[in-house]
Amino acid sequence: MEATTLRKRPLSIKTAAGREGRTAAEAELGEPVSPSARLVEDFYIIVLMGASTPLNLPALRAGIEAQLARYPHFRSIQVTDKDGELRWAPTTVNVENHLIRPTLDPAAVAANPDKAVEDYVASLSTLPMDRSQPLWEFHLFDFPTSEATSTAAIRVHHSLGDGMSLLTLLMACTRSAADPTRLPAMPPLPSRTGAIYQRPRPSAGVLAYLLWVWSFVVLAWHTVVDVAGFFATILFLKDPHTLFKRVNHAETQRKRIVHRRLSLDDVKFVKNAMKCTVNDVLIGVTYAALSRYHFRKSGETDTRKEIRVRSMLLVNLRPTTSLHACVDMIKSGKESHVKWGNELGFIILPFFIGMHSDPLDYVRKGKKVVDRKKSSLEVVFTHVAAEVIFKVFGLKAASAIFHRMISHTTISFANMTGPVEQVEFCGHPIVFIAPSGYGPPEALTVNYQSYVNTIMINLALDEGHFPDYDELLDDFVESLEDIKDAASRLGMHHGKA
Repeated sequence: MEATTLRKRPLSIKTAAGREGRTAAEAELGEPVSPSARLVEDFYIIVLMGASTPLNLPALRAGIEAQLARYPHFRSIQVTDKDGELRWAPTTVNVENHLIRPTLDPAAVAANPDKAVEDYVASLSTLPMDRSQPLWEFHLFDFPTSEATSTAAIRVHHSLGDGMSLLTLLMACTRSAADPTRLPAMPPLPSRTGAIYQRPRPSAGVLAYLLWVWSFVVLAWHTVVDVAGFFATILFLKDPHTLFKRVNHAETQRKRIVHRRLSLDDVKFVKNAMKCTVNDVLIGVTYAALSRYHFRKSGETDTRKEIRVRSMLLVNLRPTTSLHACVDMIKSGKESHVKWGNELGFIILPFFIGMHSDPLDYVRKGKKVVDRKKSSLEVVFTHVAAEVIFKVFGLKAASAIFHRMISHTTISFANMTGPVEQVEFCGHPIVFIAPSGYGPPEALTVNYQSYVNTIMINLALDEGHFPDYDELLDDFVESLEDIKDAASRLGMHHGKA
């Protein structure tokens, strides 16, 4: 089912001049659009949110106007100043222009409302956004699906912010469902809050001191190896062709954006049993799911074979305490002090496709890979390299290099921690949050998002490449079940021992 054309509304954008040749209002222009934001020019974020109540349009409109539209990038457009530099320019926002209620085929909605929403969201990946107004939209569906009473698909251009800044914005715009007078409870701080190179010097002991010095030697060596891999990937190093790799990177593909729920309690059970992190478990689940799908679809019988592919893993460069600090500033009325936008680096993370008799081997391998990547400054280097390339060679060359690097890998991967209690958005109790996106020249993007006691696995797939995407989602669910069962047996074995 195709979505109907979005209805046009009169625009209320009030800027002092057009996109070119601005002179009278130069002082009104905001900060330059950052190099990171320029490099994600073709990237978009899609967030599906389901509510347990019918759509209350007046409350939603008023809430967005009072909360979301007050933040700088959500009330700005991108303009070129007299020096040719792209900058954020404040503008007047008419919230009504950003609330879209598509007219869908009533028969299709009645037959399968979940599919009707899914088809419409897929169509968004082929539709441009109106750049004469701020680059965000709410597409609203006021009918029940299997997951919610009403649903919103929020489309945001990636230049407005990375995952961390948008999560901060979400936390600031929602309220606790248990107590709507307060902001929702924050995710717990990670055990490590300092930079990777911040390693406390031991207070005593020659051996402890030597090990401390050696840790910096290892850090430097791993960084050199990873930087060499970074340049090799740009120049010549390509992943082998698999079922997951796009063949033609030049073509724009319509994206199917789908999700499935996983139990956060199950993930934490495995984490505790394996003495690792939630991220280690999710990478292990991804290894297992891709392996199941590959060997089932390819028909390969040599299960001893292991295929090494790579993922682009976007990493937030803000301090690990920044989410809490930003929300605290918003609570105290100092939201203007919050630094929005994109502060991203990335690492090239190996993914292994292979069959293991012990499902826990996927988690062990994932933990080994992640621990190795934690002992490297690759993410800092890639961020600095992107900015230097942008400034020296310009946007066109930087974008071409960025596109080439992504096209030489296989998938994109991300993992975000969401609210730990149920939230309300503009008076609507939220039952699920499913973020994803489109734009990278890859056939598959994997994104995990936690919310209360669930983790949503979100996939953005090339529609023609994965016609059986439901089976791939099933592989993620079944892989976690197998890993949890194996972890349970591990606990029983230790108990007997």
